[in-house]
Amino acid sequence: MSRLLYNIGKTAYSKPWLFIAAWLIILAVIIGGIVTNGVNMSSETRIDGTAAQDVLDELAEEYPAVSGGQGSYLFEVPEGETIDDPANAAALAMAANEIYALDHVVNPMEMLQDPAAMAQMQELQGMLSQLPLPEVSHRPFVVQEMPVPGVKISEDGTVALFQFQLTKTAEDLSEAEREELADAAAVSEEDSSITVIPTGTLQGVDIPIGGTHEIIGLVIAGVILVLTLGSLIAAGLPLVVALIGVGAGVGGTLALSSMFEINSLTPVLALMIGLAVGIDYALFIVNRQRNLIIEKKLSAKEAAARAIGTAGSAVFFAGLTVIIALSGLVIIGISFLSSMAIVAALTVLIDVLVALTLLPALLGLIGERIVTVKARNKEAAKKASTRSFAQGWITTLLKMKWVAVLLVIAVLGTLAIPVTQMNLGMPSGESANEDTPTRQSYDIISDRFGEGSNGPLLVVAKDQDAAAVNPEEYFQLLANISQFDGIAEVTPGGFNEDGTIAIISIIPTEGPTDDATKELVESLRTDAAATEDTNAEIGVTGLTAINIDISEKLSEVFPIYIAIIVVLSLLILLVVFRSILIPIKATAGFLLSIMATFGATTAVFQWGWLGSVFGIDTGGPLLSFIPILVTGILYGLAMDYQVFLVSSMREAYIHGEKGDRAIVTGYKTASKVVVAAALIMVSVFTGFIFTDDIMIKQIGFALAFGILIDAFLIRMIFVPAVMSMFGDKIWYLPKWLDKLLPDLDIEGEKLLQDLEKEEKMKKVN
Repeated sequence: MSRLLYNIGKTAYSKPWLFIAAWLIILAVIIGGIVTNGVNMSSETRIDGTAAQDVLDELAEEYPAVSGGQGSYLFEVPEGETIDDPANAAALAMAANEIYALDHVVNPMEMLQDPAAMAQMQELQGMLSQLPLPEVSHRPFVVQEMPVPGVKISEDGTVALFQFQLTKTAEDLSEAEREELADAAAVSEEDSSITVIPTGTLQGVDIPIGGTHEIIGLVIAGVILVLTLGSLIAAGLPLVVALIGVGAGVGGTLALSSMFEINSLTPVLALMIGLAVGIDYALFIVNRQRNLIIEKKLSAKEAAARAIGTAGSAVFFAGLTVIIALSGLVIIGISFLSSMAIVAALTVLIDVLVALTLLPALLGLIGERIVTVKARNKEAAKKASTRSFAQGWITTLLKMKWVAVLLVIAVLGTLAIPVTQMNLGMPSGESANEDTPTRQSYDIISDRFGEGSNGPLLVVAKDQDAAAVNPEEYFQLLANISQFDGIAEVTPGGFNEDGTIAIISIIPTEGPTDDATKELVESLRTDAAATEDTNAEIGVTGLTAINIDISEKLSEVFPIYIAIIVVLSLLILLVVFRSILIPIKATAGFLLSIMATFGATTAVFQWGWLGSVFGIDTGGPLLSFIPILVTGILYGLAMDYQVFLVSSMREAYIHGEKGDRAIVTGYKTASKVVVAAALIMVSVFTGFIFTDDIMIKQIGFALAFGILIDAFLIRMIFVPAVMSMFGDKIWYLPKWLDKLLPDLDIEGEKLLQDLEKEEKMKKVN
């Protein structure tokens, strides 16, 4: 591997424009694909096999009119007026008619034109009026003595909530369809005092790729690169390489979005990871080339080729570790997570390929200017005359290794305490910031119509013998369901054409993420009282039920994924470092850092600690897919630092340095660049914390905090301290196992030996 990469680096350095042109052509093709096919994103988080999704899929086949999502608008009038005022009432009725006339909205008004259907509905309404239902804090909207379906008015008459059924999920609405809805609702603002407020379901799918905060993160990364490499030219290379890698990875994702369903978070995640690892991988290689020029007095060409052969090998296997960790998400079998993981893994792969091919080509264009003569002399004098900070730090650390290890465990253990109260769920308007339209509409609905109106449930009933559901059984179901605790409102929703599917709408008393709502969904599914005295079977669906099922499913598979990660970690590190103890130590350190990361994320986003610092004013549940997603990403990135740091120590050990001397030498060689790489990653991820989207905020924080503690507490302190405890035994590998394992030679030892032999042969000849 090292020899192959060495040859690639040498060729790319010698023929730079060939490699540069190849990547420019790739980018041009991707841009052409985006222009030709457009961009198609969805924010739907679907998990096949969950109870709510199965019911929804069945509805799509047997009652497609109600298998879509739900949209809603709020209509508000100023103080001193009411919705019932003639001008306001007429305007609202007109808006409702306009919305119901749209192709992507189910029109219940058609039922009023069918005498048989109308008679049946009136009969059911009469039966329903006999039930002891809870009192509601609103009333129907009536025009010319006829209730307008889907519209209800607050008790004080100042706010109307219009909820309507869509023929597709709200996430799948096109921008044009959203505009049609907005235009139809805006009709109510003509010749009236009404103000229209869209709710969270109709806010649209935002694809927050690129922004001020992300640019600030890149600027900080640039400053760190300049301080680390000591040259503007050298510092610019990792940024260029990362941007091209991200352009190809994220651009390719957007280009293919018209062919495959891609979640709106997917390109954001690829951007986060692609920028971070792209900069880091290029930094490792450029730093190695500069060190070879300064310390070994090599030409820029030979140093670049050797840097690709040695540091490039470490980059290759570090990238492979990230890719394997992300690909492990596919095993879980959750489609939207799988697509996110695959795209992120492909972006990392592209970053690796760009670092190993384009970077040496760019180095070839720069030539010897990568390190000036003045810089070479300055660095050489600095290394020869002074004791570095890294050497002083590692020497002191190894003297206090037991204290250091216990302190790290204590700190991370304390940070992990909030994990015991971590609440997982999907985002709702409740957790949005108070100054956002999503949160404002959520609060208005909660205040005027009850918190449960933000998360209605849909009960789907059918006869066990596949016969039509008769009105008496339907009424009995309504009566049974109305007796359950946690229900504020029960409304009949009608039947499909052949009468085999019946719909009941439920408004819970509590919000969509409340434990009481989860208990209600579970009770409806499992308590036989719901179908007592009927031959019906029921299922519960709707966005709230789907989100509850997603959270539960992800909680179930998280321990499985952790087990996969642990096994992968042990196997990969066993092969890379040819040691029994190093994989165990590295995995233990990772588990400490990941639990501390989830603890801190819980404290900030659920408990609201330091919320003002990170731009949040309301605590809420953590994203249900954060534990799995962040574990996979952080594992891969943490192993990057493990590979770069410990491979330097192993290289020193192979060259004859034993015990703490090998640790000190390897630490001095790699610590500066590992610290710089970690700070760059933290700065890139931190930029995403300050976006408006709560999902991206949580992911950005978890990744930034996770990298911070894993790099500085685990890799910089815990790892060398534990290695020192075991001495040379840390490198122990049974001989029988040594023969079975492939020799990856990530340190490039064989390559260097071959090059030395070649140089001797040249001198002899």
